[in-house]
Formats: sequence, C-alpha cells, structure tokens
Amino acid sequence: MRTLPIVFALVAALGIHPVASAQTYPSRPITMVVPFAAGGPVDTVARILADPMRRTLGQTVVVDNTTGAAGTIGVGRVARAAPDGHTVSIGHWSTHVVNGAIYSLQYDLLNDLEPVAMIASNPMVIVTKNAAPAKDLSELLAWVKTNQDKLLVGTSGVGSGTHMSGVYFQNVTGTKLTFVPYRGTGPAMQELLAGRLDLIVDQLSNSLPQVRGGRIRAYAVTAKTRSPAAADVPSVDEAGLAGFHMSIWYGTWVPRGTPKGTIAKLNSAIVESLADSVVRQRLGELGLEITPRDQQTPEALRAHHKAEIEKWWPMIKAAGIKVE
Repeated sequence: MRTLPIVFALVAALGIHPVASAQTYPSRPITMVVPFAAGGPVDTVARILADPMRRTLGQTVVVDNTTGAAGTIGVGRVARAAPDGHTVSIGHWSTHVVNGAIYSLQYDLLNDLEPVAMIASNPMVIVTKNAAPAKDLSELLAWVKTNQDKLLVGTSGVGSGTHMSGVYFQNVTGTKLTFVPYRGTGPAMQELLAGRLDLIVDQLSNSLPQVRGGRIRAYAVTAKTRSPAAADVPSVDEAGLAGFHMSIWYGTWVPRGTPKGTIAKLNSAIVESLADSVVRQRLGELGLEITPRDQQTPEALRAHHKAEIEKWWPMIKAAGIKVE
C-alpha cells in the first residue's frame, strides 16, 4: 500500500499544491492592469475599487497603467500572465469588445481571458472646450456642421469608446470631423481643458468633475433619460439628437486557466466592494450605474461579453474602421 505516499511525493515534487494554493490565495500583492493612462475613467474606477478589495483579500491591489494601442497592450499583458489570480485585467466595452474587430490581436478576447465580474456602466456625454460658442445642443450641432473642416475631436485611441462615440456622432450628424488620438482619455481631457481640442464624446464618469468645476461645457448625455449624477444635463432625446444612445460597461478578467476558486475569491472581493456605501457613492457621483447584484457573476459577464461581440463586430467591420 505504497501508492498514496508515492502520489503525495510526486505532487510535492511537481510543486502542485491545490489545497494549499486555494487556501493561501492571494499570497502576494495583486496587480490590476489598467490599459490606459492615469486619470482616465478606467483608471478612476480601478483606484476606487483597489482599497476595499485590499481589505477583503488581505493583500495590496496595485493599479498599473500599461498603455498603448487603445488598450491592447495592457489587455495582452494579462492574457499572457501566469494564471494564478495575481494579475487582473480591468477594462470596458472598447478594450474587450471593439479592439477585437479592428486589431489583429495576439490573444482571443473570449478564450484567453476568464471573466471575473461586471462592475458598472455609464453613458457618454457630449462636451466641448469652454470657448465653444454654442449654448445648447441645437446650437452645437449647427456650429459643428458649419465648422466641421476645422474642429478637432479628441479620442483615447482608435476603437476606444471616445473614438467610436465620435464616429457615431459624425454619422448621425452627417459631418466629417478630424479625430486626434491620445494614449488615454486623461491626456485628451487635458488638451480639451487647454482649448487645443474642440469636442469629445466622453464617458460621463470622466467628464463630470470637469463639468461641475466649470472647466468644460456639457450638452447632452447619450441616453433616453437624464443621468441622476448630472440631472442638469439633458438627454440627447430631449436635447435634439434622439436615438444617439451609447453606454460603456466595465468588467474584470484574469488569464485563462486561473483556478475557479481563485476567480471566486476575486469575484467576492469585487462584489463586496460594490456593496460598500462609499464605493457606491463615489461611482454614483461619477455617473456610473453599478451592475445589479445578479449580473455581477463571472457567468453573467461571460454571456454579456459574448453578446456584445456578436452585436458590435459586424457593425464595426461594415463601417470599415481600422487601425490608422
């Protein structure tokens, strides 16, 4: 009856400790990879979640900004990382849906990443530099049409949420605009604040602090109704651009092959964080709507992720949007 000791010896020799690993995770700080520059919306959400996740997991959650190519470099870093739960991808609709339609990725968005949890979503908002002469959306549309050959529209890269929203805005207004890509929404916002850009169709969570501070001007949110976080900003339906609806959703993923028990611990940490009153208040102030509890599971994110790819990829490819 030497079989059992031999099996244990083999397991130890190979460094396989399934029970111990499940019990000791996380054993070191967790790196949450933000695929954009600091100061943008994804970075903001990551930093809001990092501290409450630390309290739950018992390890520091380090926010790491790995930028470039509209987020593909940062996501690719996670897809190639060790599947041990210590490297987490946080991203949104553009990084985990759109990029697959316009880039030749070295990883598969559905098969090389394991979903952890959906976090929140928020509409876009049409904003301009303060020097723009338009006082409301109708005046803005007239100004854009008259000056379309001169206006500069900021984006956080080809295929980003700001880029796709800008292209969508261009299509529905029948204009031809000049898009200026940056390495993230943060740098693009700095250019808008400086008056070197004219317009951005930006995530409400990113622009709202600047709007509230009177440093940029908001015209409408891209939803049927007003956002509770910005009740004084009209919806596009009431402001004169009915049907121009777009919302960006956020999620987290880990490399394929990460143990289910590890994913469950990460999911639990995110779910607990999203239930925290301070986190809910901070996300709400940014205009983000927290995902309902029953949709915060890995399974729900997987289903939503797949459905979004099936919805958007045909439209993006039909529009001929490619890497510049």
